[in-house]
Amino acid sequence: MTSADDDAGTATRALIFALVALACGHMLSTLLRTIPAVSLDLMAADFHIEPQGLASLTSVYHFAFAASQIPVGAAMDRFGVRPVALALLAGTVFGAMASGFATGPESFAVGQLLLGVATSGMLMCPMTLAAKQLSAARFGLWSGAILSIGNIGMLLSASPLAFVIDAYGWRAGFWISAIGGVLVALAVFVLVPHQPAEHKDESSPLSQMIDVVRLGLSRPLRGVIALAMVSLASTLVLRGLWGGPWLMEIKGLTRIEAGNQLGAFTLAMIAGPLLVGMIDRRLGRRRELVAGTHAIAALLLALMALGAPHFAVAWLFGVNVMPPSYDLALFVLIGLFTSAQPLLFGMSRQLVDAQVAGKALAAVNLAFFLGTALMQSVTGAVAALAGLPAVLLFMAAALVVGVLIFLIYTQRV
Repeated sequence: MTSADDDAGTATRALIFALVALACGHMLSTLLRTIPAVSLDLMAADFHIEPQGLASLTSVYHFAFAASQIPVGAAMDRFGVRPVALALLAGTVFGAMASGFATGPESFAVGQLLLGVATSGMLMCPMTLAAKQLSAARFGLWSGAILSIGNIGMLLSASPLAFVIDAYGWRAGFWISAIGGVLVALAVFVLVPHQPAEHKDESSPLSQMIDVVRLGLSRPLRGVIALAMVSLASTLVLRGLWGGPWLMEIKGLTRIEAGNQLGAFTLAMIAGPLLVGMIDRRLGRRRELVAGTHAIAALLLALMALGAPHFAVAWLFGVNVMPPSYDLALFVLIGLFTSAQPLLFGMSRQLVDAQVAGKALAAVNLAFFLGTALMQSVTGAVAALAGLPAVLLFMAAALVVGVLIFLIYTQRV
């Protein structure tokens, strides 16, 4: 083996360690945003507010997260990944502590606002580094790996977090996350090299922000953005907010039992992106794969809703309500079929030059989390007006609309 091969191998290992360290920041982000799924009732009681009202309040996180995508994407193109990642991790530690010490809805909203801003770049940091260092084909596989590592945070916020909450209260989840933020920041400091932005843009920050919005609204990206608006929202709102109440209130499970089911859902979300990435490389029909998997996910959400007491599926099976095992199977399938989300990053990456990769990824990520914020807000109102089955049906309908718009605007991709 030549010295050049040794150097290439060393560089590849260094890149992998850097991507894993940054992906751990995304894992911390997914843990923080899904804490309400297994603690919403306790938090609402502590703050003397209805659970539906608190559910809408938690959307502050996602609105702040979405709004921060534009400046964070521009900052990464301008300053590089490492300094942005370290600054965001410091903010995450502070926001987690603020949420853990909240004494009411107002102070909790402030903590969620801080966390939304601070965790806004946790997915984009490894994605941007991968997009700038890897080919389009390898980026598609690594984007799935990054999401899989990040989704481990949701696994931690299932049964393990339910156990911690039962033993120590809901605030412990935020304090543990603050400690995790310090550890991830140390890993990023050690493993991610300090590199100036490869394609440093000297234009004004405002101009860069406008470029992100323009890229997102451009016709080539319009279909991708439309599906991104409802794709991640359907899984995060289900996993991070309504999955726990559905299992505990509609199916009568304990907090630990609900956490176990949400853990299985999360395992599917961890394995899914890697499986979809391999299927994508083998089939070479990315557009059809993305549309088909999301359409099936919409059907699965509708089937879950219709398994509620006195709804169609329960009536067809001659039971009052479908058993929890029915929901478990659907959770796992939904986790697998919605795992085509990273392919939306890959599609957007193919449509832009490397110089604006950070902005293009920021546009897609903005759509992901703006859609999540909107869906979380709307589903809080839907739950208050029509109940949890209507929430699931609403999300299924949103997915169908997103798939149709995606198919219309990506006919030539």
